[in-house]
Amino acid sequence: MAVGKPVRHHKPRTFGFVAKVSVAVVLGLCFVVVWSAFSSPSTAVSEKRSSFGDINEPPAVDPRKKAAVEKEKKKKKTRSADSEAGGVGSPPKEKVKEKESGQDANSEAKEAAAVANATRKSEKSEKGEGEEEERDGREGNGDSEPDVDVDGEKEGPLEERIEEEKDGDLASDGGDDDNKTKGKKKKVLGPLFEPKGNYNWRECNVKTGHNYIPCVDLEASKFPRYRHHERSCPRTVPHCLVALPTGYQSPVPWPESEWKIWYGNVAHSKLSAFIKRRSWLNLTGDHLIFNESEGRAVHYLNSIEEMVPDIEWGKNIRIVLDIGCSDASFSASLLGKEVTTLSLGLMDDQVDLAQVALERGFPAVVGTLGNRRLPFPSGVFDAIHCGECNINWHSNGGKLLVEMNRILRPGGYFVLATKHGEIERDEAMSTLTASICWNILAHRTDEISEVGVKIYQKPASNDIYELRRKKYPPLCKENEDPDVAWYTPIRSCVYTLPSSIEQRGTDWPEEWPQRLNNFPEWLSDTRDHLIADSKHWKTIVNKSYLNGMGIDWSKVRNVMDMKAIYGGFAAALAPQKVWVMNVVPVHAPRTLPIIYERGLLGIYHDWCESFSTYPRSYDLLHVDHLFTRLKKRCNKPVGIVVEMDRILRPGGWAIIREKQEILNPLEAILRSLHWEIRMTFSKDKEGIICAQKTTWRP
Repeated sequence: MAVGKPVRHHKPRTFGFVAKVSVAVVLGLCFVVVWSAFSSPSTAVSEKRSSFGDINEPPAVDPRKKAAVEKEKKKKKTRSADSEAGGVGSPPKEKVKEKESGQDANSEAKEAAAVANATRKSEKSEKGEGEEEERDGREGNGDSEPDVDVDGEKEGPLEERIEEEKDGDLASDGGDDDNKTKGKKKKVLGPLFEPKGNYNWRECNVKTGHNYIPCVDLEASKFPRYRHHERSCPRTVPHCLVALPTGYQSPVPWPESEWKIWYGNVAHSKLSAFIKRRSWLNLTGDHLIFNESEGRAVHYLNSIEEMVPDIEWGKNIRIVLDIGCSDASFSASLLGKEVTTLSLGLMDDQVDLAQVALERGFPAVVGTLGNRRLPFPSGVFDAIHCGECNINWHSNGGKLLVEMNRILRPGGYFVLATKHGEIERDEAMSTLTASICWNILAHRTDEISEVGVKIYQKPASNDIYELRRKKYPPLCKENEDPDVAWYTPIRSCVYTLPSSIEQRGTDWPEEWPQRLNNFPEWLSDTRDHLIADSKHWKTIVNKSYLNGMGIDWSKVRNVMDMKAIYGGFAAALAPQKVWVMNVVPVHAPRTLPIIYERGLLGIYHDWCESFSTYPRSYDLLHVDHLFTRLKKRCNKPVGIVVEMDRILRPGGWAIIREKQEILNPLEAILRSLHWEIRMTFSKDKEGIICAQKTTWRP
């Protein structure tokens, strides 16, 4: 042994560390087992959204999906009956009770959703990643529900769902009285608006100034009037107020506004340059005067009737879409023939003639012809007109013309007016129209104006599709829904036409005005509810809106129903000198085809985003129980009130029907905007507010 080195005694190794690790593992496993046994299987994680730009309309459940859901329900009912009867192979009653106690109150609804989701996953590769992502965005918002197939078969009790929307029962996730007795508690949501909210408003500091359209104008651009190629909304809903033009004046009342408007209300530099190049537009003092354009348009319409005698404006042709708004002379001339024309002002049109059309008192929206469908259902327009709109319909595989084919009624007409035709362009157009089986009915070129007019007709039956030599574009698959049209990519395929009397589109609607109140056979049981809805709104409009609220209807021309169902409100206003834009929210039952079938206008929209129109577009907004459905959808619902302020003209009116718990804070918001509350009324927890917007800006 070395001297001076201490001797180290090695103690025998103990197992204390190993024992501690073993105990920790056992305790961890016990915690996992206990947590798994007592945690709810329906636990979900909710995510707050900061943007609603990617929201898409929930995909409709096609008949095959519906059959799968019903089949699954029948199987479960059979198994349940066998269990109760103590049949062969049934589990013990104790285990059945344990299983039932662990189920969510909405088990059947979740099973149906699971079947639909499984079907969608199998179709994902067919529909494309972009479309699936947009649909997933809608479903992830927590408010997806089965849509309604108005072609004769409903995906659920439509009338019950509409009543639920009116009741605004958002406190629970679903379930019935039996579920409530089982101890399931309602999921209580917070108030829609802050009860004691303080609102400090400011004007929007944007390049487009008093013409700001949030989902159209690209504010990130260095250029003052640059726009998105597709509709694209800000990540957060604007909470600022759009400024008024300098020297803004109340619009010229109808019908004088048909030929004269205040130029200062719509003025900008590009419009001024446009006026100088048009002989039929005159700037006289403070007014913009429209003179010869209507006379030329009447001659143009008469020539179309001569070319195709089957076209009878105002009788079999009631609803027309005008692509590429000019000065609204086409709409004005058709109005005299009892035709309602919706002008689609294109986003790349910097002259903003859609704003001029709205100022004159004609229906118009701002949109784009790009990669997405227009926000309309399939087969609703009696005719589509494109007059010198300079659109290359044959480009990109003819996708845009395929979209026109989708929204055009079977047997409907497409009127194309072009100037200085090109041989290659004409040949490509002829090839394309032949590929989708459009029949060219007439072709004429005016020698003076050198404008060539071609009139096409969409097929009314599927027989002709079988005779095509080339099967391109192909026929769409049966499980693809032609009516889904919110942030939905255009499909390069042709939808087959309805073939049975139970389907919408097999018969042309009755002539106007009979089609307003004579409902076709394909509506089936819904006809009784349509009749009741029409009677209900006719009574309210005649006994209350027209006489009891102090509204000066001589100054009302442009009207919007922000939550339309069957179009009953618009139908009740038909005798008045107004037009109504029926907005069907994307989360509601898809009743928009019914509205068009009645000869009325409408559009899909999500009110968590801004509407595609110019500021100061409407004279009256009608809001019937819209806010009750927004607790689940919108990040900041006060943005809808700000949007109402944007699209309503100073001096315009808003009629709001809601639950009293929503109306109280809403009234405070309107007062903070300096709106004048003209009338309030409440009964049985329901109420109504009639308010008038002023010229106040912060």
